[in-house]
Amino acid sequence: MKKIIIILSFFIFTSANAEISDNDKSKAWDCVGIYMANYFLPSGEKFEYGMKEKSISTVKVLKTYALEIGIPEKDWDAGVNKAVDKHYGSKYDKAKTDKCHTFVEALVPNGAERVKKVVQTLY
Repeated sequence: MKKIIIILSFFIFTSANAEISDNDKSKAWDCVGIYMANYFLPSGEKFEYGMKEKSISTVKVLKTYALEIGIPEKDWDAGVNKAVDKHYGSKYDKAKTDKCHTFVEALVPNGAERVKKVVQTLY
């Protein structure tokens, strides 16, 4: 009986993590770094306020999704920290940001709707 429980636990754990490839996880972290750089743009940088709202909301959606599919929070946060270090202080890049939006909307089930919902709860 213990062997069956161990085997089932293994399949449940691996299937939860199987929903996102290492490549997609890297892309997601890179996008989080870009979004955080957008959110903390230095004063004087041109941007639309809505872009900042969407950026921070998408970061929240990505983390929630990562936790939903079984990525340990410690692992997710470590990847985020590296990505933020990489992109922090970068100027706003509309093309990169739009590419990230497209990626997130394809990666996360109902991604666009989930981001929109979080944007609406910011106030």
